[in-house]
Amino acid sequence: MDDIILEVASDFLYAKPSFIEGLGRVLDVGGTLNEYNSSPTGEIADKVAMRVDWACVGQYLRSAINEYAKEQAPKD
Repeated sequence: MDDIILEVASDFLYAKPSFIEGLGRVLDVGGTLNEYNSSPTGEIADKVAMRVDWACVGQYLRSAINEYAKEQAPKD
């Protein structure tokens, strides 16, 4: 069975600016261009953050287990 690697990111609350927005941030001395993605409540943001964090842990464990299995496999 082929392993499907999911890209899990724990930065969902941070906006991902475009290249042009990034250039504008260089000149933004006061930090007025900072944007963050939002959640309806802090509780929902915490739940989503915890789910994503544990998904990252699971992804890391799967990767480590697969790597270990490859190392232990008999070599021809």
